[in-house]
Amino acid sequence: MPAAPEPAGPSGPTPTGPAAPSLPGGPAGERPADTAPRPAGPDPADLGDLPSTTNGNSPRSRKWRRGAVHATDIPTATEPGATALPREPGRSHRRAATTASRPAGATVRSLPADPTLGRRLAAPVEPPGDPGLDGTDDPPEQPTRRRAALVALAAAATASAAALVAGLLSWSPEPADPVETARPLTAGEAERLAALRVTNQRDVRAGVRVILGAGGGRTELVGWVDWARPLVYLDVSGPGAGAERGLVQGTASTLLVRADPAATPTPAPPPLVPPDDRWRLRELPAGRGLPAVRDLLLGLGTARVDPPRPEARWLRRETVDGVPVDVLQAPLPALQGAGSAPDRRPRLWVDRDARLHRLAGWLPDGTPVTVELARSDRPTLRPVDALGGRPGLPRALSDAEADRLARLPARLRAAGGATLTVTAPSADLRGSGWLSWAGSAAYLSIGEADDPGRRTLVRARPGSVARLVVPAGGAAAPPLPAPAGLVRAVGRPPGDDVERLVDAALRGAATAVPATAAVRLRDDRVADRTVDVIEVRGRLRWWIDRSGLPRRLELRTGRGVWVQLDLAPGRVPALPGAERPVRKPAKRR
Repeated sequence: MPAAPEPAGPSGPTPTGPAAPSLPGGPAGERPADTAPRPAGPDPADLGDLPSTTNGNSPRSRKWRRGAVHATDIPTATEPGATALPREPGRSHRRAATTASRPAGATVRSLPADPTLGRRLAAPVEPPGDPGLDGTDDPPEQPTRRRAALVALAAAATASAAALVAGLLSWSPEPADPVETARPLTAGEAERLAALRVTNQRDVRAGVRVILGAGGGRTELVGWVDWARPLVYLDVSGPGAGAERGLVQGTASTLLVRADPAATPTPAPPPLVPPDDRWRLRELPAGRGLPAVRDLLLGLGTARVDPPRPEARWLRRETVDGVPVDVLQAPLPALQGAGSAPDRRPRLWVDRDARLHRLAGWLPDGTPVTVELARSDRPTLRPVDALGGRPGLPRALSDAEADRLARLPARLRAAGGATLTVTAPSADLRGSGWLSWAGSAAYLSIGEADDPGRRTLVRARPGSVARLVVPAGGAAAPPLPAPAGLVRAVGRPPGDDVERLVDAALRGAATAVPATAAVRLRDDRVADRTVDVIEVRGRLRWWIDRSGLPRRLELRTGRGVWVQLDLAPGRVPALPGAERPVRKPAKRR
């Protein structure tokens, strides 16, 4: 179909430009591109400003904008087929609302769909930011799109804030401790619980760390427990240690403390070889403090399987130092006085081999206690001499050892006497003096740590002891000659541990000990000499060197503490109450 000429616009005829796309079948007033050429001028898709003249035409007064539709491309009301755009209700217009009055760069509205292309065409609408078309002249009672958008945003923000506050109010933190679902023990768990203390006894030893109390008053104890001996060896520290700060060794019936107020407050294991001096027996109330901790640790070992515990409960599973454990709640014999309520029963961390790794509970006096066991920390412990010294392997005497024991009385009489030093941790006593086997007498001076202003002079004979209290002098040895009051004092049977030990040393020169009543414990060293430690009837120990002379004598007291009498055989002075040696008359030739 031939193209029809373009009607002239207000500015005169426009040269023919490139052909526009064909729009057949458009409504009245639209110019089909296949029947009329496009008005002269730049393509709307061109960018930038056009020059002031185009193809010799008169200069234009306005510049082209990026993506703008020029007024010459839109039919005006005076052009044939032009249709005036109607006024939009409620809007004020500064210019005539015709298609020609739309400025360049206006946004477009969709026109009726082209049946050939199957899509809607775009019609120009008002551009954003143009005065008079951006809603600035709207009446106050008519909200603009921007105002409506702001209202919508404010409403959304309010709703979000309300939801956030509601979520925060309804949120609760996760519990710090694992969720516990208590249930009765299975058969396997009950067997492990019953065998727990037997397993400890079989393992012999373990490292321990104990926290007694809480906060600023807690006491921390680090060391070891030996269930086979039994023995505990601990370093006591922490802010609540007080006068008990230092080293502790204890058996089932005895507790020895080596106080050290200047010790570091940081908990650390004690030395494997304990110091020899300043150990003292402490009588502390049972059920609290160090005695309660000792009873708890030693009570974790036994030779018999415990009876079933129907009140025991399984709580949860955990991991301790990489070892899977079951957390059980059950009563313990060592904590029976801590209360029988379910929430006061101790908790036990037990692995699948019936080994205890951790314990948390309360002592009989209500003090919280936590015990952690290091199952791989198992050194051989050395009790202090007051508790029997280094452990050995008791056995029967050899022939040589039995011969030395049988010849002991004769060797003592032949030696004449010995200088002696006595140590009694049970009463914190120390003394020195002399002993005469030839004269069957002993004379020594004893001082008490709690009363340094005085000393006790002791005159002993077999089965008889006399005492005299005197002011403490400069020398630790007893005065010579002995005071007249001691010489005239009436003797009485031995009373305390020191008197019984001196009496046993005197009687050793009178009666031989049968080999069947003695066992050899171990070899040891004292006074730079190797000795055999021979125990007689479980109560008296002779430390005999290889020459057959004694170097130490020990007596076990009723409290389980050993009182020591160190001997240095040699010449001694004349002692009060000693028998004069009887000289036999010389034979006549």
